[in-house]
Amino acid sequence: MSKGSYLVEALTAFTDNYIWLIKDLKNQAAWVVDPGDASPVLNTLNQQQLQLQGILITHHHYDHINGIPKLIEKLPKVRVIGPSHKQIPWVTDSALDYEPEKQNTLNIFDGLSLTSIPVPGHTLEHVAYFLEETRDDLINQEESSPMLFCGDTLFSSGCGRLFEGTPEMMWESLKKLRALPSNTAVYCAHEYTLSNLDFARFILPKNQAIKTRAKEATKLRASGLSTLPSTIHQERQVNPFLMADKLELKNAIQLQDNVVDKNEYQIFKTLRAMKDKF
Repeated sequence: MSKGSYLVEALTAFTDNYIWLIKDLKNQAAWVVDPGDASPVLNTLNQQQLQLQGILITHHHYDHINGIPKLIEKLPKVRVIGPSHKQIPWVTDSALDYEPEKQNTLNIFDGLSLTSIPVPGHTLEHVAYFLEETRDDLINQEESSPMLFCGDTLFSSGCGRLFEGTPEMMWESLKKLRALPSNTAVYCAHEYTLSNLDFARFILPKNQAIKTRAKEATKLRASGLSTLPSTIHQERQVNPFLMADKLELKNAIQLQDNVVDKNEYQIFKTLRAMKDKF
């Protein structure tokens, strides 16, 4: 892999969306993840004199794709990598090579590659992007960390709603992400951390890691700072949606609904239904 200096920057959009900008500072180039709004992307490219080389799309919801037409209009040579879906007609490179269960390696920049991971649940075609080859190149606080851009599948201390997929699909998708290296930096698409932690504390009131994360996140938001990225290690400790096969969560769920002998799929389904009503 050719070496460079890579930096990830959060661009805010709408009320709580994050558009992630991956920058190659050596070559003044950039890729953007889920541009629901073109304006913050174009403004940042202009201010920092960056050339946009490509767009990564995780799924078809409007707040992740609505900025694409304007970006293509302004920058017609931009590549668009994403899942195959009728609402994303601008895709030039299929994230999954039309094979929904296959992980693909995709090249961005010169010599820097990422892996696309199918994670159905929130939507049927949802994909996540995993960058492992940035270990010696990141210059921000996540130096030497792999990176995960997970759209609306995994959130900090939570997970996405099930608009199209089944609880079984989402649980299997989350297990894929949970199995990534512990130091993977998790770049979610929304700032939902505080509300997710409120639910996590309700479900697991004795979990000290959740209490600690809630205090940290509250301070960050009070200072106008993002709670992201999280890490896979942290999510394993504080995210109840990654614990459906853990005794701690199973006991907590059974206390809530008085049903015993649930398997992990049933536990996850119950947990997601409870969060929807929380």
